Parts: sequence; C-alpha cells; structure tokens
Amino acid sequence: MDLAAYWDSLPWQQRDLGGWTADSLAEGLAAFVAARHIAARQPAALRSLDILPGRAKDGSPEAHTLHLVPGEVVCIVGPTGSGKSRLLADIECLAQGDTPSRRRVLVDGSAPDPQWRFSGEARLVAQITQNMNFVMDLAVADFLHLHAESRALEDADEAVRRVLDAAVAMAGEPFGADTPLTQLSGGQSRALMIADAALLSPKPVVLIDEIENAGVDRGRALNLFVEKGKIVLLSTHDPLLALSGHRRLVIRNGAVARVIEASPAERECAQRLARFDRSLAGLREALRRGEPLDEAWSRLRF
Repeated sequence: MDLAAYWDSLPWQQRDLGGWTADSLAEGLAAFVAARHIAARQPAALRSLDILPGRAKDGSPEAHTLHLVPGEVVCIVGPTGSGKSRLLADIECLAQGDTPSRRRVLVDGSAPDPQWRFSGEARLVAQITQNMNFVMDLAVADFLHLHAESRALEDADEAVRRVLDAAVAMAGEPFGADTPLTQLSGGQSRALMIADAALLSPKPVVLIDEIENAGVDRGRALNLFVEKGKIVLLSTHDPLLALSGHRRLVIRNGAVARVIEASPAERECAQRLARFDRSLAGLREALRRGEPLDEAWSRLRF
C-alpha cells in the first residue's frame, strides 16, 4: 500500500482530527526517513567525549580539559548560579566555541558532524530536566510502544516491559501500563523518562539536572545508565550523589574550577551516607503509612 492509499483508507474522523493532511503526512515521512539516514551516520559506539576549556564569566581562561568515556558518571557541583546548567547546555549542543563559555566539545577526538548538533533525530545527547510534564493523552504502554516502534525494535513488547519494570522499580509509588501519562506524578514521570532514556534511547550521552528532586531511587537510576554504557553528567546538590560519581566537577564563576577524583575515604563516606539515606527513606515510608514517627525512629540503625 502506498502512502496515498494509506491516507485514503483512514476514517474521515482520524484524518480531520489528526492534525495532518495528505501533503503534510508525506513531508513528515520524508523528514523522518532523512533523519534516520543522518542518525545512521552516528559513530557505532562512542569512545570518548572531550570538553575543551573555555572562559569563566569574567573572561579568565578555564583551566581543565575533560575526557569522558562510556560507563562514567561525572557529578557537577557548585552554588546556584555558578554555571552548572551552562556546562550541561554546552555538552547538549556539542558547543564549538559558539556559546557564552567558548567551550568546544569533541566526539571521539574530532569536531562533531553538524547534523549531530542540529538534527533532533541524530543528536548524541539526551537530557532529563527538573520539569517533566506530559501533554499526550496516552497510556504509559501506548507511549512506550510508539517509541519502541519508531526505533524499529524487533520485540517492542519486551522493550516496553523492560522500561516499565525499571521505571516502577525507581518510582516512589507504583504505576501500571494503562496509567495515563497525564496522571503520573512528578517522580513517576521522571522515573519513566530515566528508564526510557537508558533502555530505549540510542543516545550515548545523558545529562540529568538535579535527580534528587525527582522522588526516584537515585542509585538504581545511575546504575541503569552505567550498565548500558552511557556517559552520564549529573548536576546535583546532594552529597550522596556527588560522592557516587567517578569524578566531580566543581563549578565556580562559570568555569570548572576543580576536578576531584573520589578517594577511598570518600568512598567510605558515601557508604555511610547511603546507610543514613536508607534510614531517612524508612522514616518517609512510615510517614506515608501514617505511623507515629517516634516508633519509626526507635527502629532506625545509623
């Protein structure tokens, strides 16, 4: 069946209310196919991402060159307004000295193909922001099926199941495949997008802005990305998350002021913080269940 015949076979209600015309459908299909060809020219496996230094807000030169490899989690810390979001934005657009920071980003040691910067389908970077709001009137499973089918996956049903299982495991409150997207809470939405980015998205680089505000299992989320071999850059104010990365970047005055490798002492500190975090999570669960907090507190082991 050709495209014209397909269009003619649709019920008139679907044609009138779908927001398409025969011409715009043909144009959209052509654009999608072209974007797929562009995406096919992406590197089969990203080997490295290099961020060359730019300039601080006062114009002084930035000191650090950053070399990132798959499976690495890099945390970005600094006061509000220090330039954390600017660094994420530079990576997201694969900056080539054309942003306020003047940084340059290299893919496998070379300047990126312009299509990787400006074509939505071919971009190498996925970003999960603090605000996740759905406007599509679809159930969770239907949304995931659309994404899986657009990736031409052989077993879309299995892909949807894996994403849903991972999202529910991360979310503070369970939800089902038939839950409407618009009824998901903020934490559930972020959990769904994190699982989708890790398991369905082909993007090798993931940027996350303050996952601690998402109401999701942070450790499980980071492990999911590491297992899939993605480069993760995480902006955070959470001490536990900051110590969970392989490195952390200290941002000051719009520039990377310091790069800190996690020491054995910090690893031990992270383990202690994780125990505190689990205890606090137990208090939160007790509060949700309506238990007196003095009873829950007596059961804590720090």
